[in-house]
Amino acid sequence: MQGISRAVRSCQEILKAAILQHAQGREIAGIEKIVSSLKWVTSPPAQQKGLENVTVADVLMTKGEQTGPWLWCHTNDIVIDAVKNMAKNNVGSLVVLKPGEQQYIAGIITERADYLRKIIAQERSPNHTRVGEIMTNENKLITVTSDTNILQAMQLMTENQIRHVPVIDGKIVGMISIKDVVRAVVEQQSGELKQLNEYIRGKYY
Repeated sequence: MQGISRAVRSCQEILKAAILQHAQGREIAGIEKIVSSLKWVTSPPAQQKGLENVTVADVLMTKGEQTGPWLWCHTNDIVIDAVKNMAKNNVGSLVVLKPGEQQYIAGIITERADYLRKIIAQERSPNHTRVGEIMTNENKLITVTSDTNILQAMQLMTENQIRHVPVIDGKIVGMISIKDVVRAVVEQQSGELKQLNEYIRGKYY
């Protein structure tokens, strides 16, 4: 997690490096090379608004994420069913709800921290273990809201060494991962580099 954080912070230095390269006469090619090196993480371009203005809601919108049963399971569910749900929907965690229709949050179950460590590593049967027996409890659950700044979300995930964070606005509205956060940060940095490139090429007055 610290390595990811350092890598993203280094992206914030790319603009300075690009400007210095141009000032030293290394021309636009160097900047284009830097921009192209960031394309591996970009999905459809998000609106460039600056990192200080990017929120968790923007990330969810870019993902096109909708809430639904695939985001959660219940404490009395069998672990194997929860894991199959994760695999089917290509997610690494599920919010765990208490039984009933009120959708009260009981905790979270993650593929790595809970399933691998508490089922596989301990040779327990996922077919005979309830989610409530291995989940991370609510009192240890880290959450964000949709208006949380993306850099604040990254800091929260890094400091707590977690990879998934539920988005709660009174109710579950989504889930973000460290991968989503890093992608959003680098997309913004890539957009700023593109604007710098266009400025140098004379597309801005």
